[in-house]
Amino acid sequence: MIQNNASLFRRLLGRILDFHILTLVIAVLFFAVNGSFSIAWRDSVTWDIIYTIYLIAIPIVWSGYVVGKRICKTKMKRMDDNEVKLSNTFLREVVGFQIIGFLTLGLAFIISSFMIAFREDKRAIHDIIGGTYVRTSN
Repeated sequence: MIQNNASLFRRLLGRILDFHILTLVIAVLFFAVNGSFSIAWRDSVTWDIIYTIYLIAIPIVWSGYVVGKRICKTKMKRMDDNEVKLSNTFLREVVGFQIIGFLTLGLAFIISSFMIAFREDKRAIHDIIGGTYVRTSN
């Protein structure tokens, strides 16, 4: 049985922090290159692609963490307690979060929130599809 499962609040806070920290980093880089500060690019498909690649790649190289998860002291793990692989993060983020979220017009996000809040294992739709769970770390 999974222990120390991350709460809905911690998981949501981690996502919000990731979004804003990555936005800030890219905005500073944009400013360094162009000499003007803008976050208008964040409303494009390019931002969705960058953010999704970040959520797929960083947990693989950083042992289940992204910046927001590290700050919130949560970590993504595979169901067998090993470190996540590309297949896990791709299925989780692209299929479980992006595609299903799009196809259900966002309803999957609401259902996943209830799943995290009320399921004993605190796994959401994207966790089940990706074969992952999120636990609190030390």
